[in-house]
Amino acid sequence: MKRLSHLKPGMSLALLFVLSFAASAQPAQDATPYDLVTPHIGTANEGQTSPIVGEPFAMTGWTPETRSTEKKCIAPYYFSDTRLTGIRATHWMSGSCTQEYGSVTLMTTSGDLHPDPESRAASFKHTDEVSQPAFYSVHLPAYNETVEVTGGVRAGILRSTYSKAGDVNLIVESNARMHDGWVHVDPSRGEITGYNPVYRIYQGSGKPTGFSGYFVIQLRERAESGGTWCDSRITQQPELKGTGCEHMGAYLRLRLSAPGALLVRTGTSFTSIEAARNNLNAEIPAWDFDALRSRTTRAWKEALDAITVEGGTATQRRVFYTSLYHSLLLPRIASDTDGAYPRFAGNGAIEHISGMPYYDDFSLWDIYRAQLPLMTLLQPERVQQMMQSLVLKGQQGGYLPIFPAWGSYTSEMIGDHTGVAFTDAYAKGLRNFDVASAWKLIRQNAFDTPPYEQYKDGLGRRSLKSYTQYGYIPLEDPVAEAFHNNEQVSRTLEYAFDDAIISRLGAALGHNDDAALLAKRSGNWKNIIDPETKFARGRHADGSWVTPFDPKQHATFVTESNSWQYTFYVPHDIPGLIATLGGKEAFLQKLDGLFDNKLYDPGNEPGHHIAYLYDDAGAAWQAQSRIASLVSLYNDTPSGLPGNDDTGQMSSWWIFSALGFYPVAPGIPDYWIGTPLFPSATLHLPNGAKFTVIAKNVSAQNIYIQSAQLNGKPLTTPRISHDTIVHGGTLTFTMGPQPNHTVFPEPPTR
Repeated sequence: MKRLSHLKPGMSLALLFVLSFAASAQPAQDATPYDLVTPHIGTANEGQTSPIVGEPFAMTGWTPETRSTEKKCIAPYYFSDTRLTGIRATHWMSGSCTQEYGSVTLMTTSGDLHPDPESRAASFKHTDEVSQPAFYSVHLPAYNETVEVTGGVRAGILRSTYSKAGDVNLIVESNARMHDGWVHVDPSRGEITGYNPVYRIYQGSGKPTGFSGYFVIQLRERAESGGTWCDSRITQQPELKGTGCEHMGAYLRLRLSAPGALLVRTGTSFTSIEAARNNLNAEIPAWDFDALRSRTTRAWKEALDAITVEGGTATQRRVFYTSLYHSLLLPRIASDTDGAYPRFAGNGAIEHISGMPYYDDFSLWDIYRAQLPLMTLLQPERVQQMMQSLVLKGQQGGYLPIFPAWGSYTSEMIGDHTGVAFTDAYAKGLRNFDVASAWKLIRQNAFDTPPYEQYKDGLGRRSLKSYTQYGYIPLEDPVAEAFHNNEQVSRTLEYAFDDAIISRLGAALGHNDDAALLAKRSGNWKNIIDPETKFARGRHADGSWVTPFDPKQHATFVTESNSWQYTFYVPHDIPGLIATLGGKEAFLQKLDGLFDNKLYDPGNEPGHHIAYLYDDAGAAWQAQSRIASLVSLYNDTPSGLPGNDDTGQMSSWWIFSALGFYPVAPGIPDYWIGTPLFPSATLHLPNGAKFTVIAKNVSAQNIYIQSAQLNGKPLTTPRISHDTIVHGGTLTFTMGPQPNHTVFPEPPTR
């Protein structure tokens, strides 16, 4: 998605990170996958990640906060910042440019009470931070304290240890973006409760979702007093509705007679305060910080140990396991321990699910490409739960959502890739969800447009009428009811891909007429390839082409890119694209021009598959060269991501590319060969099988595949199937410094 930079001037971030990492790093040769995770990667420049603590896919993460806001595109934490405003119970979509929602921030201080963010903020050094998937700590000299946090799925514990006796404070801020949060404090019980209402952005922007982020916060030590605050006004009133407050919350105060620790535990929910209390009691029944930390550490170790890499540099191993950490954060669990969750687009209604969690916050324009396909290998049971959650959303809201987040329709970004996610799961044998209902919803999106008020609210494909009438979306259709207006060429290309993939599901389920029509529509990409320039180009309703036209320039009819790059978005029919562009040589020249003219954007999703397309033009060695260069753009510093991580999609691209293969066309269950990074990498699959990629002689110079064998037999085409991986085996490459033009002598099978 769209990327923003929040870098502040000052000392080099890379230097700052080297200094802080050197102070705490474990020797790489002795490090486990868990030890190698470096959560600060991506917290600078455009990465938009935060060092989030909690179990994989947790409802609520716990992160240090350096920006006290829920405004769009502002992550909770930036490495360039030097002052901490608290520990946030966050629902930030990691790596995104969306919104924080339903969050609450906790800050412990000493001395006088100054609750507003600017006044309570404390300077810190990165050398005083420890950041792990299950634990974060920081020393705050201004308050003579070390703050630690650990979390589970829906609850967390804060431990603040003071080196001096004296007055201390627990400050809670309900981060209500629309100034309508609510808090209540009970000093006798040492408890603060409250909620932060959730509002929509994109389609339906500003409308309430009907649910809130609810919280119950309990202090172990006996409080002496408490109250509420609104900006700089502090009262002893036990309750506050935050109307008119830019910042608001509650506090508890007590006096420590000797140096010691405060323990604060917090439960969260999207359904009610009582549910937040139940979640807290279920996950943290006792005041045991270390027990929760150990449990969450075990959960992360199990998830991260699913892939073992050997060799490579320490930096490469840190990037690999941090990428895996980032890929395991979202979509998030949105249901309580008893299965309650907000009905999708339900205006406050509550549903219940049994036997599995319910998930939300699907950044589908991003994650259908690599993050969800990676989970089909590593966590197939969870993928099926996610697919069932998407079915429930469609049933409850009336239409299949395209980018469901904060329990709502958004119609953010373009395309209609939910059906691709369903098809990819089904094609890989993951069918423990309501497939029949999924197909009904997929078909509805593909053929029907809802009434205008529903369409305006984000339901249905954008500009479906134009797409089906013309075979493309003409420039005269501004795609008005969308956060991304226009972008007609990109929408046409992505709808064609969607139709190609869901036609496969329709055929597999016996819906042959629908499948045939969708397969025919999947050729609509040809209608926006200008036969003269051989580029994807804006087209008018009368069939004429937009002028002037420069494929190198960003244009309103292309999404976050240029026509040169989007010309290659035909993942389902690369042979057809090659023929349309004039044959293999012309195709290769266009690919080379994209990279050589620096028109390829490695920091955004539309081009993630492109370097692999050399495979289909008989030039796999060029894919190997391009991919090796792109992989090297990532590093283990805070600036180590080339763009928004987008809930793990960028990271998942890197994981696949480091392994040596990539899912170019999700829904078609095979992987295109790239170039492996590590001498050995093993996937420990949930079915007990192991799939190992061995790269003999691989090095920074030896990036070219000289020979390839699958289970001891020559691999003659640059493809491996999903079934090949899940059944286990060994893919062996011999690497060298020069291209081998004949390593894959046979054309790819389809």
